[in-house]
Amino acid sequence: MAFEFFLVGLVGLITTMSVIVGAYLGLFYAIPERILSGILAFAAGSLIAALAIELSFEGAEALVHHGFGIRASWLNMALGFGAGAALYYTASVFLESKGAGVRLPQFLLDKRVREQRAKDDEKTVILSRSNLFKHLSATSLQDMLHGVSLRYFADGEIVFNIGDPAAALYVVADGSVELTDPNGNTLARPGAGQVFGEMALMAGRDRNATARVAGETRLAVIGKEVFERLMAEDATFRGAVQDMARERSLANLREEHLDTSAWAGVYRQSHASPAPVHAHQEASVAAGKGIGLAIIFGNLLDTIPGCLVIGAKFSGFESMSATLMVGMFLGGIPESAASATLLRRAGFPPSKVFAMWSTVILVGIISAILGKAFISDTSSVFAVIMQAVAAGAILAMVSHAMIPEAFHKAGSAAVLPVVLGFLFALYLALEEANMKPTGETSLGLHHMHHGMPLGSHSHAPPAEMKPQGLWPEGQHPAAA
Repeated sequence: MAFEFFLVGLVGLITTMSVIVGAYLGLFYAIPERILSGILAFAAGSLIAALAIELSFEGAEALVHHGFGIRASWLNMALGFGAGAALYYTASVFLESKGAGVRLPQFLLDKRVREQRAKDDEKTVILSRSNLFKHLSATSLQDMLHGVSLRYFADGEIVFNIGDPAAALYVVADGSVELTDPNGNTLARPGAGQVFGEMALMAGRDRNATARVAGETRLAVIGKEVFERLMAEDATFRGAVQDMARERSLANLREEHLDTSAWAGVYRQSHASPAPVHAHQEASVAAGKGIGLAIIFGNLLDTIPGCLVIGAKFSGFESMSATLMVGMFLGGIPESAASATLLRRAGFPPSKVFAMWSTVILVGIISAILGKAFISDTSSVFAVIMQAVAAGAILAMVSHAMIPEAFHKAGSAAVLPVVLGFLFALYLALEEANMKPTGETSLGLHHMHHGMPLGSHSHAPPAEMKPQGLWPEGQHPAAA
């Protein structure tokens, strides 16, 4: 018995060790978001197949053989699944209230928020260096940033040609631009912080000069709609532009020695818009105040029910629940990779990250052993119902933590790896059935009824054996 428990623990180890792989990838590599989403979707498909094939149907089958009617079997399985889902939901709500809600979709969302904030800071720094915009309040700047884009130009690239429609005002972030007339004469060479392109916008006509960059250049492009709104609503801006037009010169540079990045930080803090969703969680991650452990607890919640069922189904390596193991193994990689990245950003050293994720493996091993010890005996109605409870928690986990995360980034394309995962798991389930003795599976009993061997591993039933099939006499749906 001790050796059997050792083997079950080994299976739990194999199933959960993927979290270390994911943590390693999250610490030292930048994994594309679509790959993480695809892995999650594939794992979700595998777990759905396991729920449909190994847990729900086989559980109902076991209850029928215990003498339950079809409807009673379904009702008991439904109650078990419902109880498991309710337990998972309750635990999930509790952990989220403690900060464990930082899962992969929120990680991706926070990443995009950070990237957008960095771009807005960059735009703010560029605009702040021009006398044309330095008078704007934080709110006015925020309102116009959506109409400002950053563009990069290679040496000699044309920004606009003579005769092009006037669609934008330009601020030079770095590099320089040469403006030439139709005869090729140089009109101006605006550099960093200086503005060009306002004349045609004011006059409402096409460009009468060509703008060509000198060296690699980065420009802030302010759309025509934003320019016209500022001209109509902001007297200071309008006066500055009119002065530029009269003098045919560009705005003065701000002092280069000033810390413009600090100005952007003050702007961001002074802006009165609502904080991004879960901004308090991001701050907790940055400060390292316990959020790492909360993330681990969220993954523990996902690991326990799956490993309980894996242990309950184990009676030897030939009977391992491959579909569940594949789903749990693959599902652990994206979650641990995303969380490890957050922990690294919070200042946790790799050794501590690996140690924290090792607790998931330990809990997975213990859960598998407990599943084998207490709910593996299908001759017990209690064990069958408890397997249904665990299966319900797995179903809740798939719908809460896997499919939404995959869809969050991949969109409708997530459907494809989900289906592939389901079909792959179905193939594994059929191979498992082919390896078991004929009388131990519904598929084998079907073949026995038709006098056909299931496969090279099948065993012929004794002559005196009369297979009973799934449904007791008189209860087959066809007899209704």
